[in-house]
Amino acid sequence: GSSDAVRKALDRLQDKEIIQRIAHGIYVRPKISKILGALTPSAEEVADAIIKRDRIRTVPTGSYALNALGLSTQVPMNIVYLTDGSSREIYVGKRKIKFKKTTPKMLMAKGRISKLVIQALKEIRIGNATEEEEQKIIALLKKEDIKLLKHDISLAPVWIQKIMTKAL
Repeated sequence: GSSDAVRKALDRLQDKEIIQRIAHGIYVRPKISKILGALTPSAEEVADAIIKRDRIRTVPTGSYALNALGLSTQVPMNIVYLTDGSSREIYVGKRKIKFKKTTPKMLMAKGRISKLVIQALKEIRIGNATEEEEQKIIALLKKEDIKLLKHDISLAPVWIQKIMTKAL
């Protein structure tokens, strides 16, 4: 149907509380819990849906990258992704997902673990990584494909390269 017909159908389903609008163009059929009632998806699930829908490349940054690697137990309220798509902020409940437009070079890392490591170390900052954190990072990087790891090491800043090469 036309975009107006689709919009109207989605509005009707939302009015009947069959679906719930999470963000522009993103709707979800809420899961119903016997104890908690309607459950909305997590901010991570919403971000994944936006990434898939818009076909954009992203890299998680900051404290979210630290948490994803297990270097921090702190779960961030704001998730920040570097992206080649448009910059925007989306609120999921009290959590915020922020997409920040960046240069293509920042998104060239291919390894799933190594691109997180680069962003996590940038968050920690030069010289602030403890020996324990370095050992944990090296152990994680040893699980990465060697070809991808070598590619990503060449993209990282020199001080991060020194830490990452210990995994080879």
